[in-house]
Amino acid sequence: MERSASTEKILPVTSFKSGSGVELTPDVYCYTIQVANVFFIGNPALSNEWVLVDAGMPGTSWRLLKEAEKRFGPDHKLKAIILTHGHFDHVGGLIDILEKYKVPVYAHPLEFSYLKGATDYPEPDTTVEGGIVAKMSWEFPNKAIDISAHLKELPADGTVPEMPGWKWLHTPGHSEGHVSLFRENGRVLLAGDAFTTVKQDSLYKVMTQKKEVHGPPVYLTTDWRAAWESVTKLADLRPHTAGTGHGKPMHGSLLAKGLVDLTNNFQEQAVPKYGKYVNQNTQ
Repeated sequence: MERSASTEKILPVTSFKSGSGVELTPDVYCYTIQVANVFFIGNPALSNEWVLVDAGMPGTSWRLLKEAEKRFGPDHKLKAIILTHGHFDHVGGLIDILEKYKVPVYAHPLEFSYLKGATDYPEPDTTVEGGIVAKMSWEFPNKAIDISAHLKELPADGTVPEMPGWKWLHTPGHSEGHVSLFRENGRVLLAGDAFTTVKQDSLYKVMTQKKEVHGPPVYLTTDWRAAWESVTKLADLRPHTAGTGHGKPMHGSLLAKGLVDLTNNFQEQAVPKYGKYVNQNTQ
């Protein structure tokens, strides 16, 4: 496995919610590490087996695994890792985890060039309209990692390995092979960065985790037309509960209203007025 800055570069950004966790359902647990969320799938009342969705910020694997031990016990059994996409804040702890647990990692094949060490992600856009986090995004690593020995394609039939009842949906825009996960039972959505529940380019809102539905992080989103179509696809699922890569989980009418507003006003609410990846033909 090949390390890179995407798993090694420690970034001094955090939120007041870092180190805290919350259950979305008895078998879906959201854990915040610095400014990114990971999800533990599995009911500890029934089994010590679990699946990890995304792998957090660089250098934080020990915190993630310590939380897993608290939730599932010291003899917990990690079965698989699912990646919504491969940006640094979703794979940061991945290689350290794989060195301890030799489990498969599932992702969309359009992410494979970034996860096999072949292609770096597009550089963050520091010129984009946005807050201070966007301006400091030059610090964010975009280097590929190589986990070829563990990497597997998500099944073409839409099922999610080791997660019965879940399906994956291709939700590009923020990255080419971005996926979201949805379970009809309980109408639970794990949206990755297809949309967020915090304004991720605002340092104040990231730190305080002010809860509101927003589009994907502006400094790493490269296809705004696809991002809008993905948000529309997810809104059509009418989720009751949503966990995203950044921000607090949301539920019920607040989530529903936020998604409708975002879908109907995506150009105004989500798409920056300027930036090197901005497509003026979003609508």
